[in-house]
Amino acid sequence: MRINSVIAFVFFVLTSSLYSQSLKTYKGKSFNGKIGKTVYDSEPAWPEPAKARPASPNIILIVIDDAGFGQFGSYGGLINTPEIDHLATEGLRYNNFHTASLCAPTRASLLTGRNHHSNGMGSIGEFATGYPGYNGIIPFENGFLPEILLENGYATFAVGKWHLTPELDKNMAASKSSWPLGRGFERFYGFLGGDTHQYYPDLVYDNHYINPPKTPEEGYHLTDDLTEKAITFISDLKAVAPDKPFFLYYAPGAVHAPHHAPESYIKKYAGKFDMGWDKAREQILTRQKKLGIVPDNTELTTRDVLIPAWESLSEKQKALYAYMMEVFAGMMEHTDYNIGRLMDYLEKTGQRKNTLVIVLSDNGASAEGGANGLMNEAAFFNGDFQSVDYLLENKDRLGGPDSYNHYPMGWALAGDTPFKRWKRTVHLGGIRDPMIISWPDGISDNGSIRKQYVHAIDLMPTLLELLGIEPPDTLKGYPQSAIAGISFKKSLDHGNAPDLHSTQYYEMFGYRAIYHEGWWAVSPHKFNTPLTPDSLLHAHWELYDIKTDFSQNRDLAIRFPGKVKELDSLWWVEARKYQVLPLDGTAVDRLNVPRASFISPRDTFVYFQGSSLVKASVAAPTLNRSYRIKAEIKDMDKQVHGVLLAQAGSFGGWSFYILDNYLFFDYNWIGREIYSIRSDRPLPVGDLVVEMDFVRNPGTDKGLGGEATLFVNGMVAGEGQIPHTNKNIYWPSSEGLTCGYDHLSPVSKSYRSPFRFTGNLERVTVVVDPK
Repeated sequence: MRINSVIAFVFFVLTSSLYSQSLKTYKGKSFNGKIGKTVYDSEPAWPEPAKARPASPNIILIVIDDAGFGQFGSYGGLINTPEIDHLATEGLRYNNFHTASLCAPTRASLLTGRNHHSNGMGSIGEFATGYPGYNGIIPFENGFLPEILLENGYATFAVGKWHLTPELDKNMAASKSSWPLGRGFERFYGFLGGDTHQYYPDLVYDNHYINPPKTPEEGYHLTDDLTEKAITFISDLKAVAPDKPFFLYYAPGAVHAPHHAPESYIKKYAGKFDMGWDKAREQILTRQKKLGIVPDNTELTTRDVLIPAWESLSEKQKALYAYMMEVFAGMMEHTDYNIGRLMDYLEKTGQRKNTLVIVLSDNGASAEGGANGLMNEAAFFNGDFQSVDYLLENKDRLGGPDSYNHYPMGWALAGDTPFKRWKRTVHLGGIRDPMIISWPDGISDNGSIRKQYVHAIDLMPTLLELLGIEPPDTLKGYPQSAIAGISFKKSLDHGNAPDLHSTQYYEMFGYRAIYHEGWWAVSPHKFNTPLTPDSLLHAHWELYDIKTDFSQNRDLAIRFPGKVKELDSLWWVEARKYQVLPLDGTAVDRLNVPRASFISPRDTFVYFQGSSLVKASVAAPTLNRSYRIKAEIKDMDKQVHGVLLAQAGSFGGWSFYILDNYLFFDYNWIGREIYSIRSDRPLPVGDLVVEMDFVRNPGTDKGLGGEATLFVNGMVAGEGQIPHTNKNIYWPSSEGLTCGYDHLSPVSKSYRSPFRFTGNLERVTVVVDPK
């Protein structure tokens, strides 16, 4: 009996010790109290929540989309940006900051400190291919800045553009681990894709899709809405924890296409760009030299061969192109106004002085508008460039809800003054961008210019050093990869701080470059052109000495062939290190690359009335193939109307609907034409099965059109030709597929969204040709 008591006592001591040890790691935090048999011989203790260091600054990272080096006023631009310029006067301007030449790759680099190929973001997620550097999947081994800040006592918010989720994961059935809340942000309000309609945005709130709170007719604009949410998020935090710092990632869709702006902002620029892009470039460079943002000996690079001289244009071309730039300028100033709203709120609430604000662009100005500009950006992705006459006929729509517009590439070159080229290329016009850092409590050398070489990957390690935070070895259980970026913290205090980032490779769609200790080598590649083995192994390189040639104007490759060979070899070393290979010169063609999916392959898709938005990447695939839509309706009567099934929106898609007791199928070809087929007789009452059968025209080319036939209860009820179909993408692709209503912008001009179906729609089935 005594032996049993001893054994029991020893067992109690051992198990109590083990229990106590398990409690010491409660939710990852040590338990520093004492646990006895009862509360009378125990001591309580609480896990300590993560707290930031005292007086840690708030951080706001403002990422402007597609703004060139020469478009902010404080960088010599001709557009009014007083709020951004004010940040420059009370902070620092960097004139040697570089990006990845495309939006999502740069954003991944900013938030992880790793190169874009190391993040799987060799291009944008929509162009993902099955190679590690290009699959669009950012590994958890590459921790995000908000994930680190969250563990160090910061609140973390994101508003605006995300574009860092794989295309197949942007739907409600997918894992949300790559959505903002899965990568360290506590609150999110914005859109997941690369761009969105500014009046009919594809909105996500935290982890679910929502409709915009107002209509364009009620004065809605996305940038205004995002700013309201940013202020709300900060206000919600500070009302409860005024001493807790926050990290706000503020990324409006502006000034990416569509160039949407309130009319009052567009009118401010009437006639301001009539001088054309050639004189604009000269004026911008003069202003840049006066501001000191470029050296006095900077040369203006030769106008690109793809861009005509302004004086060679017809009067109607000049009138159109100048107005398109006025629209863009209106959007830029409207964005600047909203940045001012955010700063005013911080000032009013006493937070501005200890808030570190960074304003930058994610790449150079965009030339995706082509020679004439575009009424609809979808035309670019579908290989259709619109005529001057067509654009002039629709000029009054530019900048408003009934456009998805983009300016001509000549203005992109002007926006990138004094450099060559633009977004998507790795000449300086695509990768050297404005960056302003303002922190009243932390930066004293106000209004100064910094010339140190900086890359997007350097931002995260700089912020961590400023905050005294060591990069973790593990994050959320994942061992962390090495951060490639190098802190430029010393340059915040010292204008003569040394360049620490001595080597950096670049690649985008096969267009390559490398920087090394003041030398640049650039190997151009024509956009969307396959690379051949010969072009890969015997590439043409240009060579520039940036120490004496700020704008990359003087090619020295012939004079220094040894240096070219050295940099070529170094590029391949860096490419292997950061998973850049294999090189791929295609671009838009990647839209149709087959990708792995969590959804089983099938050719039959069933949808139900009022079901959630189905994103384009997982909707019934109807591009470039035959398909049949079948809708089953109960108790049809003559008053019933509405959309049965619709895909995308006003700038490319289709809608199957009932209006005035007739059945319709409307095909919207990239916003240019709407081909409408109507039943030849009114619909009968009672239970009803209506169908649309589309048979694609034969041929191997894309966008060939076809024949559409309507059926009512199995009988042919109408037919007609659809001469053209979208080649690569419906638009806006983010609007997806909806059953029983048309989401956001309407596909058809015959109704206004959402035009909900008022009857009893049992189901809609889509069967697609597997070929």
